[in-house]
Amino acid sequence: MNKGKIIVLSAPSGTGKSSIIKKLLEYPELNLGFSVSATSRAPRGAEQHGVEYYFISQEEFKEKAEAGDFVEWEEVYPGTCYGTLKSEVQRVTDAGQNLIMDIDVKGGINVKKCYGDQAITIFILPPSKEELERRLRGRGTDADDVIRKRLDKADYELSFASQFDVNIVNDDLDKAVSEVMQIIVGK
Repeated sequence: MNKGKIIVLSAPSGTGKSSIIKKLLEYPELNLGFSVSATSRAPRGAEQHGVEYYFISQEEFKEKAEAGDFVEWEEVYPGTCYGTLKSEVQRVTDAGQNLIMDIDVKGGINVKKCYGDQAITIFILPPSKEELERRLRGRGTDADDVIRKRLDKADYELSFASQFDVNIVNDDLDKAVSEVMQIIVGK
């Protein structure tokens, strides 16, 4: 059985990355699989260990990080870490599935360093900064100060675009999905 590919999508908030992934999942021929992330936070509501996340203690998370068990991880809030275990990447790709990863820019770069040509890193760009702001405001979910923080973070994230294998501008969702599909199938 062939090993699956690792497809990393990174983008600033509001660029449409989640919408692209949602559309890609409608194509069974892409044979996409997900890795279950690990977190040091407690389960919320009906979340189950091994389904939504692997819920581990902060101490166990740090031990695994120090042992090099994560391909990427980050302390998102003080005492709350999220990461992708190398064993999860192996589980999905060894089964012959193509692993699709929705992770931040630094995580995407780390995946590429770890897996080389097995990983395809794709950076999704907004058509313009003005369009990105319009999309974020159009959601109607964030206060003005939150939108400002997202736009400032977007500037930082956009500075990493050149370190990705491919950059795709999402000015038309169907076109962007088609471009990502071609990359998945073509490589």
